[in-house]
Amino acid sequence: MTVKCPKCQHNNPDDTLYCGKCGTRFEVSEPRTPSAISSGRKEKKSPPRKVTSSDLKGRASVTETLETGTGELARWAVFAGRFEIIEELGHGGMGRVYRALDRKINEEVALKLIRPEIAADRKTLERFQNELKTARHISHRSIGRMYELMEEKGTHFITMEYVPGEDLRSAIRRFGQLPVGKALAIAIQVCEGLAEAHRLGVVHRDLKPGNIMIDREGNARILDFGIARTLAEKGITGAGVMIGTPEYMSPEQAAAREVDPRSDIYSLGVILYEMVTGRVPFEGETPLGVAMKHKSETPPNPKTLNPQLPDELSRLILRCLEKDRARRYQTAEELLADLRKIEKGVLTTERLAARNSLTGREITVKFRLKRLIIPAAAFIAIIVIGLVLWKARPRKEAVPPPSAGKSVAVLPFVDLSPDQSSEYFADGISDSLINALSRVRDLRVPGRTSAFSFKGQKLDARDIGQKLNVKTILEGSVQVMGERLRVSAQLINAEDGFQLWSERYDRRTEDVFGVQDDIARAIVDTLKVEILGEKEAPLVKAGTASLEAHNLYLQGRYFWNKRGKENLFKSIDYFEEALTIDPKYALAYVGLAYAYMVLGNNSFLPPDESYPKAKEYTLKALELDKNNAGACSVLGSIKLDYDWDFAEQRGISRRPLKST
Repeated sequence: MTVKCPKCQHNNPDDTLYCGKCGTRFEVSEPRTPSAISSGRKEKKSPPRKVTSSDLKGRASVTETLETGTGELARWAVFAGRFEIIEELGHGGMGRVYRALDRKINEEVALKLIRPEIAADRKTLERFQNELKTARHISHRSIGRMYELMEEKGTHFITMEYVPGEDLRSAIRRFGQLPVGKALAIAIQVCEGLAEAHRLGVVHRDLKPGNIMIDREGNARILDFGIARTLAEKGITGAGVMIGTPEYMSPEQAAAREVDPRSDIYSLGVILYEMVTGRVPFEGETPLGVAMKHKSETPPNPKTLNPQLPDELSRLILRCLEKDRARRYQTAEELLADLRKIEKGVLTTERLAARNSLTGREITVKFRLKRLIIPAAAFIAIIVIGLVLWKARPRKEAVPPPSAGKSVAVLPFVDLSPDQSSEYFADGISDSLINALSRVRDLRVPGRTSAFSFKGQKLDARDIGQKLNVKTILEGSVQVMGERLRVSAQLINAEDGFQLWSERYDRRTEDVFGVQDDIARAIVDTLKVEILGEKEAPLVKAGTASLEAHNLYLQGRYFWNKRGKENLFKSIDYFEEALTIDPKYALAYVGLAYAYMVLGNNSFLPPDESYPKAKEYTLKALELDKNNAGACSVLGSIKLDYDWDFAEQRGISRRPLKST
């Protein structure tokens, strides 16, 4: 009797807990361990202890929890008496990977929990142990370190170096085709790491973008040599066992034959292909179908998908993807030498193009200057006369700045997340609070541009208060750890620098809107100001029920605020992705409208292309929220700058608006 996997429809033996093809765990009435299955008895189920709110208030009191039978670790748990779980990083055919704090050495590490049915095989564990003995000695700047194989109450796991950053798979998904120079830089670093590993007799066997991390400095690091095969230990892996990821698998791996360093070279060729074209050379409906294409089909020339690709790079990629490994690059060093030659040529070409462009501009400027000398002289004369008349006019007394009264400046919240990857989230909280407090009667709130001008500066609250002419300052910090959120906020008297109010909120990330509303109401209560509209209505409005859509919107706003052509197009990608999750998210449409309008204003796109799109998205936003301030602002700008409809623009500007 067989069990069909509900995810991939693969038929599995009835005595297995996991799908042998995709790793999906089967739901059973009572969890079974391999030992219980082999003895024919059912294992008694013991319910896992639930983490209570009191547990979450102090991380030191968090329970040591391993969810029975699932192979999953609870966040905030302390595993094996020393590893404090921060978040799950991912999972695959081998098991789950977690980011954890090793309390013994006070450093963050990555833990890879091996799936129970894999760990149940003694020979497999021996193979891991032998491979790690060699892999542990690989020390190279382009390789994440492997530590050791450990066991805790029957659960086997591998400890590895934790590398903060973004994996290459996510980067390709966000950007599509990478610039040739960037793709070459990544490939060279990966190839350098492979050369060192191959020198020590270790083949990765599962090289793919998900196993390549781009760290905070932009350097590539190869991760997970946990299933690497030690060449010196022949016979450890059984014949006919296929290990790897189908999209990046060499033909010999697809045929379950012996592998060598040239298999990694093939996989690197696939990765380089994907970086420069935005897609893998072979796709299919099933993993087996993809693997068979690697065995039998010729990959499309990458230059047909990216015409800007240098011919020598296209040839290099296709050589890496030769079916016959004897026709591939034979060593990583040989491949590395050619990659460096091509990179040198690409950099030289880019420098020449920049120089020619500059020379052309210089000639054009000189030519135009000669034609503009007389008009420019006349223009300067007019300006001088105007200045003389302006200075001669009767002077009025200077108007004093408005009284600070009840006022608060919301400074940008600081991202204190362990990997410092949530700056967009911290900025989003600050933006929301600025908008919410702006709707409070008789409360002056400086705009985002003024408040964010102090970002990253360590100034005394009294100095900031004087510069912004406010009496109070709100500052805070954000920590995002998996699904947990910690927000700290302090309201400071700008006259003497003392705190008026402070609070710390430990919540789930999905409660972010509630946290922001609590902070806004605490400020209102502290300053004793009156809320406009319904007293009980939330000051901070979600705009969407989807936390994922909200996060994507915040990332879009983050890049939009950075400006520049590349950042604006990144923001569009995030706004569009947010709308795929929640098509009725008005703020995401407003974000798209703003982005296209700025692209047009800065001549990054032709006005006839950018402004109609901005108008289309603005009208969609107004269909969902007819009084949305951002949408009305964009529509007014379009009427003024593009349609030249001044009467309509004045009508829009007089509408009663809601803040975004």
